[in-house]
Amino acid sequence: MQQIGFYKEAIDRALAGAKLPESPQGLYAPIEYILSLGGKRLRPVLTLMACECFQGEYQKAIPAALAVELFHNFSLIHDDIMDQAPLRRGHQTVHHKWDLNTGILSGDALLILAYRHFESYPPETFSALSKLFSQTAIEVCEGQQYDIDFEQREEVGMEEYLQMINYKTAVLVGAAMKMGAIVAQVDRVQQDLIYEFGRSLGVAFQLQDDFLDAFGDPEVFGKQVGGDILSSKKTFLYISAMTKGTLEQQQALLDYFGNQNIESSEKVKQVKTLFEATGATQAIQESIKEHTQRAFAQLDQAHLSDQAKAYLSDFGKALMNRNV
Repeated sequence: MQQIGFYKEAIDRALAGAKLPESPQGLYAPIEYILSLGGKRLRPVLTLMACECFQGEYQKAIPAALAVELFHNFSLIHDDIMDQAPLRRGHQTVHHKWDLNTGILSGDALLILAYRHFESYPPETFSALSKLFSQTAIEVCEGQQYDIDFEQREEVGMEEYLQMINYKTAVLVGAAMKMGAIVAQVDRVQQDLIYEFGRSLGVAFQLQDDFLDAFGDPEVFGKQVGGDILSSKKTFLYISAMTKGTLEQQQALLDYFGNQNIESSEKVKQVKTLFEATGATQAIQESIKEHTQRAFAQLDQAHLSDQAKAYLSDFGKALMNRNV
């Protein structure tokens, strides 16, 4: 196994070498643009890592890893359109730099290009990868729709919320790792174990993201603290507070979320106080721990060398500590 940076550089080189057609520029220039914005490339890195951990050659997993990265960027383009977001990684979003129609069409093309990377594999591997990819893609879309639906609903259940983040975020992490196992040609049981390791870790990661959005250090977290509160998002913390809180606390939370005139810092401060008073902060930390432990239990069952297990375990811990 290599250092994370080694795999990322391999992905970056492969992306740079995968030349897009020159015409029509209106279709391909936005794709080159979104891919050039970089990022940590964590999902495709996981594909290469999983392949090597199962004694495969990471180079053989590069086409599958590229498919994962292209799909991820397709979803970002369309998510930015739906969120009406002006910035992505500190730069203009595709639909702002060009226009809405360009964003939709370039995103569509990215999805198609992602599938084409599976064409280099033999039929059996191609079939397994494309089936997993299609299932994951529809689940990500379902997760996005759940997220949109929740914005319009007054009440969202905890199980519904966990299903949403499982589909919207975690399944792609699991699929990225399973693709590496498929390329390494391990049996289905091992493929499923590494998938569940990645998926459980993905849920834990998203829950921690929810927690850090409210209680993280903005210098470390890299985002505005309280963004979800200011957007009145129904996150784990909100749902938990509404479930655990007294009637007075529930009403106070509803009042703060429904008040568009209150000063931003005051809203964040008061809502965070309610999260702590209702036990929501403790509940989310317990859930993060539960899903992280579940991930490591699934990893422990996999037929991997002690070195590979330690490597993936260290990666998981670093990911949860935001060190990768």
